[in-house]
Amino acid sequence: MTDQILTLKEVADYLKLAEKTAYRLAAEGQLPGFKVGGSWRFKKDDIEDWIAEQKASQ
Repeated sequence: MTDQILTLKEVADYLKLAEKTAYRLAAEGQLPGFKVGGSWRFKKDDIEDWIAEQKASQ
């Protein structure tokens, strides 16, 4: 388990999404993240778990 924290840009790059799309998903609560001083941050482990859940639900 890593406690790596990613920025919105890093998550967007990791998921191959536009930053605007990643922001919208986070703001709607679909992408697991949290705000620090008004900026979105994401735990890499949470993002990887989210990817696994997305694959399992297909």
